[in-house]
Amino acid sequence: MAQDSVTSAPLLAARLRGGEPALIPTDTLPALAATPEHAQQLWALKRRPADKPLILMGADLEPLQEALGLAWRQEWLAMASVAWPGALTLVLPARGPAVESLNPGATSLGLRIPACAVTRELLRLSGPLATTSANVSGSPAATTAAAAAACFPGVPLLGPLPWPEAGGLASTVLAWSDSGAWQVLRAGAYLPPGLTP
Repeated sequence: MAQDSVTSAPLLAARLRGGEPALIPTDTLPALAATPEHAQQLWALKRRPADKPLILMGADLEPLQEALGLAWRQEWLAMASVAWPGALTLVLPARGPAVESLNPGATSLGLRIPACAVTRELLRLSGPLATTSANVSGSPAATTAAAAAACFPGVPLLGPLPWPEAGGLASTVLAWSDSGAWQVLRAGAYLPPGLTP
């Protein structure tokens, strides 16, 4: 792994805003990230099917609330307060530019605040980022910085290294259903009390 590809949070935030992708740690698995307006490159880099949405990761609740484009229901806020920062992705009804960038043609958006302090520092500088696991589509997810860099040579990594140790299991994905209840789309690293896979 080239040391010149390891980039501090302020410099990496500037590169992200300039349109570059980046590799970042999270509390679950390393992620490939870009700003929402430059998210299209993530599908290309991963060779990922266009119908598989990306997740919007933020440092705090407020920017994610704004990105949703809708008023937050009390149930959503309650789940966010229990599970964030942490290994839970909430898929919520949404509208506006973030949905068009991360889940084109759909009406929902996956949101997460990771329990990884160095990445939340970056997210405060860059704003919320479109993210996906750091692997070529169909291949096992990278679990280390070195494995992520090997998948995507030339893509800058958030420094410093080594990254904080990750859990190695993808986040749980919960979706808010039309019936007004949570549905487990993917059982992962964290399952909120009272929910079953």
